[in-house]
Amino acid sequence: MTPQKQALTIEFTAQILLKKGIISKDQYTDVVVKGDTQRARLQKRQDVPHLSRVPYHPDMVSPAEVISSFNLEIPGGNGRILTEETITQAIAEKIGIPYKRLDPLKLNMDMVTSLIPRPFAQKYTIIAIEQESDTITLAVADPFNIDEAMENLSRTKKLKIKLALSSKSDIQKIVREFYGFRTSVMAAQKDMVQSVDISNLEQYVKLKGHAEIDAGDQHVVNAVEYLLRYAFDQRASDIHIEPKRDKSFVRLRIDGTLHYIHTIPKLIHPPIISRIKALSRMDIAEKRKPQDGRIKTDYKDKEIELRVSTMPVAFGEKVVIRIFDPDILFQDIDQLGFYPREYQLFSSFIKRPNGIILVTGPTGSGKTTTLYSALKMLSSPDVNIVTIEDPIEMVMEEFNQVGIQPATGVTFAATLRTFLRQDPDIIMVGEIRDKDTAEAAIQAALTGHLVLSTLHTNDAPSSIIRLMDLGTPAFLISSTIIGIVAQRLVRKICPQCKLSRNLTAGEIDYLQILSKQKVYTVHYGEGCLECRGTGYRGRTGIFEILDFSDRVRAMLSSPKVELAAIQEAAKADGMLTLRQCAIKKMLEGITTYEEVVSVT
Repeated sequence: MTPQKQALTIEFTAQILLKKGIISKDQYTDVVVKGDTQRARLQKRQDVPHLSRVPYHPDMVSPAEVISSFNLEIPGGNGRILTEETITQAIAEKIGIPYKRLDPLKLNMDMVTSLIPRPFAQKYTIIAIEQESDTITLAVADPFNIDEAMENLSRTKKLKIKLALSSKSDIQKIVREFYGFRTSVMAAQKDMVQSVDISNLEQYVKLKGHAEIDAGDQHVVNAVEYLLRYAFDQRASDIHIEPKRDKSFVRLRIDGTLHYIHTIPKLIHPPIISRIKALSRMDIAEKRKPQDGRIKTDYKDKEIELRVSTMPVAFGEKVVIRIFDPDILFQDIDQLGFYPREYQLFSSFIKRPNGIILVTGPTGSGKTTTLYSALKMLSSPDVNIVTIEDPIEMVMEEFNQVGIQPATGVTFAATLRTFLRQDPDIIMVGEIRDKDTAEAAIQAALTGHLVLSTLHTNDAPSSIIRLMDLGTPAFLISSTIIGIVAQRLVRKICPQCKLSRNLTAGEIDYLQILSKQKVYTVHYGEGCLECRGTGYRGRTGIFEILDFSDRVRAMLSSPKVELAAIQEAAKADGMLTLRQCAIKKMLEGITTYEEVVSVT
């Protein structure tokens, strides 16, 4: 059933918003009076009538887009701005059609692109979003202008049709991304001669066809381009392309969690991998050994660095692409998540002329972001900053960066000794992993250089024991280390679906450092389309900073250095542990109890 006949105009839409109290009477008047002019300003295709009272046409800027472009503040909405989604939701409620916010990661690309042809989807601004037996659900931008489309679809597909209302921007984005990627993949597949090709450990003989698609084929080039842009749009940190027995999976890591997004036909996997290897200057012919490479590209007027790693697995070559967004990698230090005491301590550490600053934590805990952000703050024309990395995370002109190559003798320790003859002021060592590197770092600090480096330890005090295990004497640690920062990343609660609850007695007991006599209100995310049902959006750091005070140095001068004694001395100086820092963020409504428990 289509809704009762009506025209989706700016005035009709504004009336709905006014009746629902989403806009005020003055805002309503402003929108109706200025609507035509605003649409004309936004309209790209000049051959379409620019009248607010004519029905919406797919080529026109929609009423929701026009009204949202005024950036109106919702009355009593605590500063919330009226968005296209809010307007579309209000229209849906008014006309009795379910509203659907489209999440690309939750849609089946094969279903979306096979049920409705691309020209048809573009002409009517509709896409298929669900199919249950003989019924399909269509997401539409204008429910009053699709009678012809529904009649054609029900006649040709022999299916019943249900409607959902979605914003025009969401639908157009899905059409652009899904049909673009699928068209490229399917076209590439058609170009290939079908052959028996099971690239896995179970085979003995690989039978090739007469022709195989080339990595430079335009369809393959387009598919890789769509995939990268899609990952950038979704704020992904990693892209995984994983070969399986009959197909390949594409997954994106967003806020630390992997999401399945695409399936690629098995025949197209090799050319896509070859295209990525060509872009990252790897050996395309070498498929039996792991390889590393990098790609530099641009997105929204900023450079994006991609680090590419290939690995032969059971069913072919797997590729992981790590995405380094400069906005994330280089942040202002006060944006990393420090509390005032920790911020002041860390700021004082990096302003020292010499000594060693250690940042510790497991892989993926944000150590690189902390180090790069500190170096960016210290960078100036009168300072020589040198870095030794494995590999170079992101190429920056302000630094002199060296990627280590053990096969040619370019190791952390050897390069560090060479750097001392290069007149450095600040040295960043990717990781202290052996005795030689530790000795070279300490030598650099003793000769008047500021050294920043990382260690893999669970907390800040453990780093002292780790250095001693590497053979560094306690007196050298005491005289060179400025401070140690242990860190982790916790996911932040999605602001769109944030709810509150009280901690249970069992949870308070488990955390150990909270009073059992008090009631603690914490927050969590219920899960919405904005956060893809996870309840989280974005991440922030939690930090445990050990300042080498006189009290801590006294512990190092004792005949037997004990971890517990160092921890007690640091706590007496006011050190917040990782668990305490995480609990503090939980009580402030930044993260959840579950994150505190899993991360610390």
